[in-house]
Amino acid sequence: MKAIAGIFAACLAMSTGVSPADSADPPVIVDLSKDFVAITAGFTGTEVLLFGSTKGKGKVVIVIEGPANNATIRMKERVAGIWVNGSEVTFEHVPAFYQVLSTDELGDWLPAALREEHHIGLDNLSIRPLGDVSAAEATVFRNALIRNKQQAGHYGKDTGQMKLAGGRLFRSTVFFPADVQVGVYSIRTYLIENRKVVSSQVVPLAINKTGLEAELYRAAHQHSALYGIAAIVIAVLAGLGGNMLFRRN
Repeated sequence: MKAIAGIFAACLAMSTGVSPADSADPPVIVDLSKDFVAITAGFTGTEVLLFGSTKGKGKVVIVIEGPANNATIRMKERVAGIWVNGSEVTFEHVPAFYQVLSTDELGDWLPAALREEHHIGLDNLSIRPLGDVSAAEATVFRNALIRNKQQAGHYGKDTGQMKLAGGRLFRSTVFFPADVQVGVYSIRTYLIENRKVVSSQVVPLAINKTGLEAELYRAAHQHSALYGIAAIVIAVLAGLGGNMLFRRN
C-alpha cells in the first residue's frame, strides 16, 4: 500500500539523513492494519491498529467517526413507585462511534476555532435536537446521550494518546465493541503546526456483517414485514414444541 511505502520511506530518510523536504510524500501519512471489519455470529469486538508518519515537527490529531443517525434519549421518571419512560428528545447527526487520538494532550496548540471547524472533541459534535426544545433541556439530554455512548464504549471518555517514535512515527489502537454499528467509518488525520492545520488525510474503514448474520440483517431491513411474521411463527412453533415435550414428560 502507498501509505506503508511512505512510512518506510520516512524511516529511510531518518536513518540516512536525507531531508524530508526531498521526498515527494505528503506531510502526513496514515494507514490501518485492516480496512474491513467482518461481523460474524461469534464477533466479540476487535482492535484496529492505526499507524503513520509525518514529515514535519507538528502534532498529529486523529478523529475516528462512525456513520451518523438520529438518536432518541429518554429520561426515567418515578410514577407511583414505578420507573417509567418520561420526557424524551431526539437528536440528529449523532455519530455511532467517536474517538479522538493525539500525539500530545490537547491544549492551546489546537485553537478552539480549529476544534469547532473540524469537529474535534465531544463538545464540537454537531448533535442538534429536533423539535421545539429549550437550550437548557437540550444540554441536559445531550450530556445524557454522550454519557450513555461512553458507557457503551462507543465514545471515548478522554483523548487517546498515540505512541510517537523518533518524532515522526506514530501508532495507536482503537477498539470497536461487539455491538458496533455497521457502515463506513472515517479516520480523519490532521497535522497541526503553529496552531494551523497544514495537512489532512481521510481513510475509510468498512464494518459490515458477513455470513448468516448478514443474511438475517438484510432480511430484517429489506423485508421487515415478512421477517416479523416469520419470527412470530417460529416463536409460536417453538412454544408449541416445548409444550408438547413437557406434556410427554
